[in-house]
Amino acid sequence: MCNSNRFDALVKIGDKPALQKIELSPANIDFYGCDVFNETAIRQYLSKGIAEQLIATINNGTPLDPTIAGDVAHAMKEWAIERGATHYTHWFQPLTSGTAEKHDSFLEPDGKSGAIMSFSGKNLVVGESDASSFPSGGIRSTFEARGYTAWDPTSPAFIKRHPNGATLCIPTAFCSYTGAALDKKTPLLRSIQALKAAVHRLMNCFSVEEANVKVTLGAEQEYFLIDKKFYLQRPDLIQTGRTLFGAPPAKHQQLEDHYFGSIKPRIVSFMTEVEKELWALGIPAKTRHNEVAPAQFELAPVFEEQNLSVDHNMLVMEVLRTVAERYGLICLLHEKPFVGVNGSGKHNNWSVSYGSRNLLDPGKDPEQNMIFLTVLAGIIRGVDLHADLLRAATCSVGNDHRLGAGEAPPAIISIFLGDQFNEIVERIVAGDRKASKKLEPMRIGVDALPPLPRDATDRNRTSPFAFTSNKFEFRSPGSSQSCANVNMMLNTIVAESLDYISEKLEKASPEAFNEHLQSVLRDIMKKHKRIIFNGNGYSDEWRKEAEKRGLPNFPNTLEALKPLMDANNQKFLDKYKVLSPLEMSSRYEVFLEDYYRRLRIEGEIASELASSVIMPVIMSEYSAAISALSTAASIKFKAGTKGIKNKATLLGVGIDAITDCCAVLDAALSEMDAAEIKNQMAKLRELVDSLEQIVDDQKWPLPKYREMLFLY
Repeated sequence: MCNSNRFDALVKIGDKPALQKIELSPANIDFYGCDVFNETAIRQYLSKGIAEQLIATINNGTPLDPTIAGDVAHAMKEWAIERGATHYTHWFQPLTSGTAEKHDSFLEPDGKSGAIMSFSGKNLVVGESDASSFPSGGIRSTFEARGYTAWDPTSPAFIKRHPNGATLCIPTAFCSYTGAALDKKTPLLRSIQALKAAVHRLMNCFSVEEANVKVTLGAEQEYFLIDKKFYLQRPDLIQTGRTLFGAPPAKHQQLEDHYFGSIKPRIVSFMTEVEKELWALGIPAKTRHNEVAPAQFELAPVFEEQNLSVDHNMLVMEVLRTVAERYGLICLLHEKPFVGVNGSGKHNNWSVSYGSRNLLDPGKDPEQNMIFLTVLAGIIRGVDLHADLLRAATCSVGNDHRLGAGEAPPAIISIFLGDQFNEIVERIVAGDRKASKKLEPMRIGVDALPPLPRDATDRNRTSPFAFTSNKFEFRSPGSSQSCANVNMMLNTIVAESLDYISEKLEKASPEAFNEHLQSVLRDIMKKHKRIIFNGNGYSDEWRKEAEKRGLPNFPNTLEALKPLMDANNQKFLDKYKVLSPLEMSSRYEVFLEDYYRRLRIEGEIASELASSVIMPVIMSEYSAAISALSTAASIKFKAGTKGIKNKATLLGVGIDAITDCCAVLDAALSEMDAAEIKNQMAKLRELVDSLEQIVDDQKWPLPKYREMLFLY
């Protein structure tokens, strides 16, 4: 019996009509930001005085005068209605994997059998939702339901469109009746505030003129695309976002021909529509390309202020998913949807500036740029002291499959600086003030090409936290994760270290400042340089070396979450008013529960698929082989029976092994034994994948890797 669904899908995908070539007109990006209540719209719809107040809040963090909320709400409503919006929503980021929204219409009955469009200052500033229906980790009892969404004026409102209209979305924080944070935005905003204060304090030590601090982020987004016809035949993908079974194809990424390769027409058409939607939302999508694995791609934006960039990344993931379906595709954001090929991450490019000065730009002579070296020392110290918290911010069921898996950094947090800056650190420690080796232009031996400028550092794909010329790239976050938690931790640990340095420098007299600064930097570099590693993070030697250095190693989520409950860590985050001990404990409970829930879903669907979808096909094949052997024996026909007997043996052994494995897996699920669930799922996968190689291809019930990864 042929698996008609799978082969019908193959035929339909193969017969899809070619994309029509269209006549091109001059490119136009005048629509950029047209669906954002940005500075242009603010000035157009509000009086000059109120507009300036709101813009000052957005740009400088100036406290917003609550008396202007009504005027802002009216202007926002008029702007949104002109763009087709009939509803508004407070758009927030609860402690789940996505965003949340409750739509209310602008409609208000006028008491005369008619209605008007209305939106008040109160509607703008605060909303209420059922907090008991969102994860709280024990902050709220089930019967204590009240929660509030509070307008975040630093992230502009925007329009989300759908086929029959549009909705005004207002970015908000989400908290409980007691004021405890129930979301990811609130702690992020608190951490940005803490880091800005620490930077101001440090710059004051250097007598630098007062300026605005900006914490910036560029979040690269990796993702997979497969045809929707395949997706709908894979219950594991639908339920978990990853394939629980599937034998690697003969050809996958080993020829290294997909990375930066020519983008296929269907995919580039999809990418173009994604970019148009993002540009309309004011999201500066800049780069698109094929990634390493087949069917894997990447989108990268221009740097933005961190809070806005985090919001934008959540929208990027949503737009990728919705536009993909219009092209008959499914966007997979799981960290490891396919075994044997690269997984997907979210490279978190972090920097901080003071006025027009990027504090992570070393300048032409980094050795003489003392502010740069001071900030660098603070980051080195912070990452070394709080590597456990950075690791905790990256853990998830999906990321457990990716970290250290060949294309992603290991679970051990370390810093890559490159040869030049590593040499500077070593000489600071040694007290050596001689000039370091200068970088020469790179010459590549072709007369027609000019010398190329050489960056201060190479790239190290195996490093979790790498310095890349004027920023740090944190490569550990998973592709489906919000950037909020990672940056909240990063901001706070850097703020604490900059405060530590400032406290030391404030004690120095002006005459002895430089000498005192060098002493402080030398002490920090000497104590914390153990976190610096410029070699191969994948190697066994590094794991052994990291252990000798005393660096923490949390190989999985269950271990990586434990630092959230550490009393010193809770005291540290509470000191900076980023997370209270109650809020930290709640996040531990929420993330732990999420881990177990996702693991249970994976285990249950794996057992169900093996028992009710795959086993019947294997049993049918086994019965056919036994019948063939019986027929051959009855007519005393020996030719070919050796092959049939071998196949029957493999199938029979496989049936017994799968039956036993499913029984053990089901028992582990009933006990919620995480280690045993993962162990049995791995065994079950190995068994099923080996049988996929010998069962009649016409009968295999699930789309195969060789189909899903290449037919798009």
